[in-house]
Amino acid sequence: MNTVESYRKPLPEILPETAEFWRAARRHELVFQRCASCGQRIYFPRLLCHRCLSPKLDWEKAAGWGEIYSYTVVHQVAHESFAADVPYVYAIIELAEGVRMISHVININPSRVRIGMKVKVVFEDVTPEVSISKFEPA
Repeated sequence: MNTVESYRKPLPEILPETAEFWRAARRHELVFQRCASCGQRIYFPRLLCHRCLSPKLDWEKAAGWGEIYSYTVVHQVAHESFAADVPYVYAIIELAEGVRMISHVININPSRVRIGMKVKVVFEDVTPEVSISKFEPA
């Protein structure tokens, strides 16, 4: 496990509307929101439903798997803290529940990644307070 001293990448800003997402990640659970008014599944965390504007949003635990909807292989260093990771896969993952999220795909040679590839969530504990969800081949 990394510590605050050893983790050198930017950390997420935990806002009131995202706090439950990050608490769940710390427990190694992937969650998304569902509107209690219209049933819309929502990711990324928000204060209001983007379909009906209701503030009545509940949290649901995701199955933790999905497939690659789209991806890119990053070859240029956008921030010096990611230099050791290049090349890496940055993908849109369509979860089993239908919501899409952006994440890294790890534990695979970037040349072997394909659209439609089945993936499962894994968590990287980067500080005592923050765990980041990533995906690997299922």
